[in-house]
Amino acid sequence: MNININSKSSLPIYEQIEKQIKEEIVSERLKEGEMLPSIRAFAAELKISVITIKRAYSDLEAEGLVYSVPGKGVYVDNPNINYLKEKETLGLEDRLDNWVKDAKNSGMKKEDAVAMLEILWD
Repeated sequence: MNININSKSSLPIYEQIEKQIKEEIVSERLKEGEMLPSIRAFAAELKISVITIKRAYSDLEAEGLVYSVPGKGVYVDNPNINYLKEKETLGLEDRLDNWVKDAKNSGMKKEDAVAMLEILWD
């Protein structure tokens, strides 16, 4: 699993980890039953505290994305992928709505906004 930590991000490290693992699960790159790295090994790999990894795993477990087996490890659960994708889409929709409002407030024309989106998309 390839997790990238951005030290300049406003998101706490545990949230960055959660978000990236969630993306791996939603995209089905991480499959049901697949074991996540051990807390200690993952912390050593990322050069961060085990407490940070534990917090990320605990939050993911609370969301029903993973489950832990004492003495064995943490595994990807069987989440409702369609629900997770819909939840992600709603988040994107909210951010896009805010962007459109900002663009309108700045005087940007719809055609220019569409052109910008097409450029960024590619």
